[in-house]
Amino acid sequence: MKTSGGGSIINLSSIAGLFGSAYSASYNATKGAVRLLTKSTAIQYAKDGIRANSIHPGLIDTLMASELLSDPELQIKRLASTPMGRTGTAEEIAYGALFLASDESSFMTGSELVIDGGFTAQ
Repeated sequence: MKTSGGGSIINLSSIAGLFGSAYSASYNATKGAVRLLTKSTAIQYAKDGIRANSIHPGLIDTLMASELLSDPELQIKRLASTPMGRTGTAEEIAYGALFLASDESSFMTGSELVIDGGFTAQ
């Protein structure tokens, strides 16, 4: 990227990298590490025209979330705590990545794009 004049690095983290939670220490720690790696990369390579940003999805309707979504009681509880009242889609995460890869985000580096239906806004 340096030799080609720059570019955009997009790291996928999670809202679990923004706060701690019970029984998820290793997952929280690794997602938090992605968050800080992204920020360090952004600072280190900004002068080379390289941007680095991270995406932090909330509950997305994927195979990873299928266990939680298959339990009606857990699903109701989680959706009730999400202001938009629904799960996100993989396509919505992809649109965030497209934005970060595009020139429309040319002044963004070290940023965290949280796509979680408002869960962390509370």
